[in-house]
Amino acid sequence: MAKKPRVIHTCSECGYSSPKWLGRCPECGSWGTLQEEASVAAAPGSVKTSALTPTAPATPITKVNATATHTMPSGIGELDRVLGSGVVPGSVVLMAGEPGVGKSTLLLEVASRWAAMDGRKALYVTAEESAGQVRARAERTGALKDTLYLAAESNLDVVFGHVEQVKPSLLIVDSVQTMHAAGVEGVAGGVAQSRAVTAALTTLAKTSNLPIILVGHVTKDGNVAGPRVLEHLVDVVLNFEGDRQSSLRMLRGMKNRFGATDEVGCFEQTASGIREVRDPSGLFLSHRGKTPDGSAVTVAMDGVRPILAEVQALTVDPVNKSPRRVVTGLDFNRVPMVLAVLQARCGQRTNDKDAYVATVGGVKITETATDLAVALATWSSLHETPLPAKTVVIGEVGLAGELRRVPNLGRRLQEAARLGYENAIVPSGDLERIDGMRVHQVSTLGEAIALLAT
Repeated sequence: MAKKPRVIHTCSECGYSSPKWLGRCPECGSWGTLQEEASVAAAPGSVKTSALTPTAPATPITKVNATATHTMPSGIGELDRVLGSGVVPGSVVLMAGEPGVGKSTLLLEVASRWAAMDGRKALYVTAEESAGQVRARAERTGALKDTLYLAAESNLDVVFGHVEQVKPSLLIVDSVQTMHAAGVEGVAGGVAQSRAVTAALTTLAKTSNLPIILVGHVTKDGNVAGPRVLEHLVDVVLNFEGDRQSSLRMLRGMKNRFGATDEVGCFEQTASGIREVRDPSGLFLSHRGKTPDGSAVTVAMDGVRPILAEVQALTVDPVNKSPRRVVTGLDFNRVPMVLAVLQARCGQRTNDKDAYVATVGGVKITETATDLAVALATWSSLHETPLPAKTVVIGEVGLAGELRRVPNLGRRLQEAARLGYENAIVPSGDLERIDGMRVHQVSTLGEAIALLAT
């Protein structure tokens, strides 16, 4: 007599199993993620002895063909930088981002650049737009290519048929939450459907050595929508982010099996599409001839990439009895602390002034390396004295007024010297010589102000 299947409940987020349904997973804490599954229990005391014959024998690792993982350039250098060195055959990349940030525009450009290379075909599958809409955007951005194929389809089986007919060397699916897999319960975008679609596309990529890029939606918290298992199935998870009020777009690696996850790609949203920015420092520096007062240039690290940014400060007499502190692009809690140190340790009166501190170009910086730039920009505004031209300031300010070293100081200064800056004010410590730059090392914020006042 056949044994009756035993019902278990498995969490779609972390894989935790329970014999009964629970509203909240005790392993990961997610609500409503336990789904019913059937499992046949083995008879007590029985030992499973049958085994399946492998389709291919196990191979010594030294005999594995390494050419299968050689990367191919995508045609967009900033994307290749984040991926490692290019697109890996058979890899699955999940790109997530908020609505309207430009994911579809960027990937259409990727498909166009890919199709422009000899012997390459790209298949762009859209389930969110009509073919006419994508064609219109391609005309606007100059992405029309004869070897770029377009399919407006949401049925996964039909997509597989397109792949069989076109035989592309790159497949882009926009988006995974709008695709539907036949034979799987649930609506498109649900937990079961998203997991089945991603698993099927991952199997296609591994068996056919076809690189696939998937577009993913995000939740209101900024996380990838759908079950967490999607991020485990794919090889690379990218986050495309940017402020709608700014043209700057950042592509960050959240997971990468083929490279580092601290690389950042910079793009700019324009009327003709998304343009890659190989040297983003120019976006964050105001274009001027004479250095104004209340301005200081620093070097921030975005991942492993040094970026020059300008911090501006404006101090005015308060309109009300309580002075205001308005901060844009910097840590709101850090700036008032630096202003307090500037008054308590250096005798600069900031408590009776309205202070407006902001970065140029919409860049957001949260690291402490900008403390010295905030302090000196505020001092410059208070005394209406501009900082010396072609000078960068880098350092963390402590509550006692001391200056602390920051990571990658040498790399920051080398980037500043490359862009033509000749002077630097940094905390004291061991530092290698920077060609073409005079480095002033100071121990306290008071010493830095005294250096500027001379």
